[in-house]
Amino acid sequence: MKVIISGGGTGGHIYPAIAIANELKAIDPTTKILFVGAEGKMEMEKVPRAGYEIVGLPIVGIKRELTLANLGFPLKLGRSLLRARQIVSDFQPDVAVGVGGYASGPLLLAASLKGIPTLIQEQNSYAGLTNKVLARWAKRICVAYPGMDAFFPADKIKLTGNPVRSDIQFADQQVAAGQKLFDLEATRPTLLIIGGSQGARTVNESIEAGLARFVDAGIQVIWQTGPAFIERARTAVATLASPLIKPYDFIYDMDKAYAVADAVVSRAGALSVSELCLVGRPAILVPFPAAAEDHQTKNAMSLVEHNAALLVNDRSAREELVTAALTLLNNPVQRQQLSIEIRSLAKPNAARDIANEVIKLTKIRRTEERD
Repeated sequence: MKVIISGGGTGGHIYPAIAIANELKAIDPTTKILFVGAEGKMEMEKVPRAGYEIVGLPIVGIKRELTLANLGFPLKLGRSLLRARQIVSDFQPDVAVGVGGYASGPLLLAASLKGIPTLIQEQNSYAGLTNKVLARWAKRICVAYPGMDAFFPADKIKLTGNPVRSDIQFADQQVAAGQKLFDLEATRPTLLIIGGSQGARTVNESIEAGLARFVDAGIQVIWQTGPAFIERARTAVATLASPLIKPYDFIYDMDKAYAVADAVVSRAGALSVSELCLVGRPAILVPFPAAAEDHQTKNAMSLVEHNAALLVNDRSAREELVTAALTLLNNPVQRQQLSIEIRSLAKPNAARDIANEVIKLTKIRRTEERD
């Protein structure tokens, strides 16, 4: 079996893609997988790190506002479509999978035009523009939330949940390893802050302003800032001269980070929400307000409405976030209740279910070719 997986741009697209690839390999180690991403985007580094080959397209996103940057979009789109056609012709995949992001559009369109069945994986509760366009040709659409027939044909939809990295499922076994990795004291409460793979400015500035309060309360903080904020965070931590605050631009060992967390502050991207459900950690979600169609708020509300997470609006974060985190860390009963409810929403078999849908499409295509 030969499968192309396309998309990326953020960890929320890349890591589900890698999880699907890993599951396909686990089912059949002879499966050949090629990733297609966007040149210069983070998938071009993260995918090879996971052990897979990736090729890039010159595709870029189109800005919603009027800007000179949009003038080059048609040319780059045309070049990407031609390159995608060549990749499909050379690799000859049985199935093409799109996980969202710039590169999935040209690749899945090229595959569809060549009669290759396509599968879309939509991570969010509000469908992205690329996936809504590609749904016309897709044979199967795997979604993480109910009610997605508002965006896609109901007969194509399969509710699978979002695939996450396999190591996340075993995070509870990594407590000792996490304490060693992050140099933590086992008796102190620990707060994990994750703003997404690129960081979150509002979250970072809110935490920065309240660092002394965490130190005074004896709270250990693992703080993923993203690359743009890391130097500022390190300067702030150095001023405090406390070993309790531990800033990182990026955390690769997320299983260990979740393992040691008594509570988590996070954006409400689809991948983060799915991981929090799987590890069952009490969470305060701060949705990114500029996300397309405000989908992060919709993701967050899917938990809040089940009493499975707390929500702090981005506009209120600077005044409320640190207080909310300290209050939660000081309330073990509430943390336990949130943990129980959020874990009940987990879909631990998402990667396997999506991989099985890919395999079904392969079998259907081969049957049609024989007939």
